[in-house]
Amino acid sequence: MESTLARGAIDLSPITQGLFVSDWPDESDAPRLEAEGIRLLLSMHWRRPADVYRRPPFRLVWLPTIDTPITPMPLRSLRAGVLAALQFMERGEGVLTHCVFGRHRGVAMACCVLIGLGHTAEEAMALVAAKRTVADPYAWYIRRRIEAFERDWRSPKRP
Repeated sequence: MESTLARGAIDLSPITQGLFVSDWPDESDAPRLEAEGIRLLLSMHWRRPADVYRRPPFRLVWLPTIDTPITPMPLRSLRAGVLAALQFMERGEGVLTHCVFGRHRGVAMACCVLIGLGHTAEEAMALVAAKRTVADPYAWYIRRRIEAFERDWRSPKRP
């Protein structure tokens, strides 16, 4: 099991106005996230975040995924996260996407949110990589899911 007990403060990266990516938020990070205006957490880890993120002023959308090339992130999970994020962002509320280290799954979700806001997959990956030094949206299996999400999102068959 991964330990986050000995880490310092959350590694929080603003990507755009209202969109953030981070590593694992623990309970002690809640005041900072609240001060940043973050109200929605899109959690891309198989482990559920602390209870504080399931109570107002926060809303948690838990989308458990595994970071491995042989288990691709489900497009339905990415879509659910984007739809929730767009609602919050339209109201001017902040959205945090996260996983354990803020390198792959949380980054992929942030890229998908940017696609939902009108960016191309390439623009989204470049922006997130520029704003978060540890981000790796170009890992082949992460990039593949971001590009698949873009195709799905732009498909005229999308509900």
